[in-house]
Amino acid sequence: MNPLAALNGLRVLDLSRVLAGPLSAQILADLGADVIKVERPVRGDDTREWAPPTMVRAPESVLDESVYFWSCNRGKRSVTADLADSAGRELVIRLAAQADVLVENYKVGTLARYGLDYETLHAVNPRLIYCSITGFGQTGPYRARPGYDTIVQALGGLMSITGNADGTPGGGPRKAGVAVSDQLTALYSAVAILAAINERHTSGLGQHIDMSLLDVQVAALSNLGMSYLATGAVPQRLGNRLLTAYPSDSFRCRDGEIMLIVGNDEQFRRFCQTMAVPELAVDERFMRNRLRLKHADILGPLVAQAFARKTVEECQKLLDAAGVPAAPINNIEQVFQDPQVVAREMVREVERPDGGKARILANPIRMSRSPLREPGVPPRLGEHTSEVENGWPC
Repeated sequence: MNPLAALNGLRVLDLSRVLAGPLSAQILADLGADVIKVERPVRGDDTREWAPPTMVRAPESVLDESVYFWSCNRGKRSVTADLADSAGRELVIRLAAQADVLVENYKVGTLARYGLDYETLHAVNPRLIYCSITGFGQTGPYRARPGYDTIVQALGGLMSITGNADGTPGGGPRKAGVAVSDQLTALYSAVAILAAINERHTSGLGQHIDMSLLDVQVAALSNLGMSYLATGAVPQRLGNRLLTAYPSDSFRCRDGEIMLIVGNDEQFRRFCQTMAVPELAVDERFMRNRLRLKHADILGPLVAQAFARKTVEECQKLLDAAGVPAAPINNIEQVFQDPQVVAREMVREVERPDGGKARILANPIRMSRSPLREPGVPPRLGEHTSEVENGWPC
């Protein structure tokens, strides 16, 4: 443990699987919490079996080397317990009696059948903060449904506004490239847990937190959701364009693509000057953002011509110098080679139990006085079971 870590001394019992719950608990672990992950015997968290790919080419145990599992379970201890067995249930109750926080993502009603629901554990430990993460929440007509990230992206409207417009090449709804509903739910859950910890300083009591992937996805519609509520107009897919400013799109250069966002009229004038199209800045159709949005179909091809004459690097240098927001559309390899990503140390090297090294993604939080815990490898399945048989280890 790191005594300087912001959450040093906080005890978290992680009964969750896959991504949203485990990621939420991992955020707390990175901030210094002691997290014990409870997994089913033999197979563990579902994502232990989501391999390949694995962290090493020829793993002794695939269950301990799944890349997916490694992405959201570092810094935890693993114990195995069969919740259908009395001994497994008693172990969880002993741990919950000493825990500050419990995170779970079982279907609604499942843990109540095992006597591990909030009401039962609150009686054992009134200070326990119990965070339930489900696809659709503890109430409502969908509460019993299973919910995965992409299902929620579809139901919650994200897929309808992601992708190219109908009638264009590649048109149609698309999921986001990563599980954004899960990850946003993990972040909201961590915020809620920290808020409940702060409230407990006053009341002395824990509480039940009810987190729903669908709720989070609806909230994440943000300005587009608000736009619909204000106007009744259903937002449509525009590919990489923004609804609110133009030019804002991806454009092809001689050797690749670049993303451009011109956020105001002054940026547009600087863009026109630096990209050698000064005539566009004085064209009455394009002088204000609302006019550029109205005439985007005319302006777009003219902007595209300016990019097509130069390389991505040439455009980036010019736009950086002019203070106009732009970036190359990097593939993942290019992301990890980017000098800003390298400078911010977003990849860390950790020691493996076998003496080798592994590269992992870093937590992006930077705090001036409270350093994050040094990252480590995720636990092997059941690695710490013997340590916790009699309760929370010191």
